[in-house]
Amino acid sequence: MCYYTSRVACPYFFPVNPWHGDTSRQSAMLPLGGNWTGFCHAIPAQPCPTENSFRTLCNLGYARGTCQRFPEGASPDATRFTISREEGDRVQIYYVVERDHLPYSHGPLGYSLLRREFLDPVPNEIIRRQAEAYIESYLRRKSEASA
Repeated sequence: MCYYTSRVACPYFFPVNPWHGDTSRQSAMLPLGGNWTGFCHAIPAQPCPTENSFRTLCNLGYARGTCQRFPEGASPDATRFTISREEGDRVQIYYVVERDHLPYSHGPLGYSLLRREFLDPVPNEIIRRQAEAYIESYLRRKSEASA
């Protein structure tokens, strides 16, 4: 596994921590609402690309054909998230995993802010962690806006 800074949308990226060097408003438009550090899970046994390659190829997904680590076959290209509703301690998000800019899989995910856990089944650990990272970015930016 590789550990680098990424803007995350690659379906093989497992975000770990927000990248605190990123304070730009433009980063709110990134797939997870900001830059994150984490691990590449595409091909764990293969050597990692350079940090620059990792950033430029994985930031916004769609690295098929340009990233040496990207798996061949009918795998997805990117993940996207959006907040669809916030009521009380519950945040409802919607995820879309894409292939060739079309839905590959998608669905709603309810999340309890109080319990810090998903209320709905999550398809896999990478989507779970990416969705958590998106929620964390959303809450951080919401808090910054109200301060």
